[in-house]
Amino acid sequence: MPPGHRHTPYRMSLKPRARRLRSEPTPAERKLWFEYLRTCPAKFTRQKPLGRYIADFYCAEFRLVVELDGDSHFNERGASYDARRGEALALLGIRVLRFTNAEVLEAFEGVCGEIDKVLQQGVRR
Repeated sequence: MPPGHRHTPYRMSLKPRARRLRSEPTPAERKLWFEYLRTCPAKFTRQKPLGRYIADFYCAEFRLVVELDGDSHFNERGASYDARRGEALALLGIRVLRFTNAEVLEAFEGVCGEIDKVLQQGVRR
């Protein structure tokens, strides 16, 4: 491995689920991927297993996760899960950026601008 490279462990049992999620993106995931992240100069991957979780989008170079939240995230159980997940990813040195599906679909340029801003400020690993 190159100097400074850190492998992020994950559960192998998550790979089939991640593969399935990649083949069935939500409309917001599809839009963000095909209209921005797929051609972003910083390389992103979709539905990436990280630790015990699967991130919607992950940029290893900047150790950045972009999560898109649908309705299931807007209740007490979803919020609690998201908090635990965010803490676990932070312990791995990964930053999480969250957007709602509605933000992606209705304020796309703003979402892309926020991701750009974080990437420009970001520290490469």
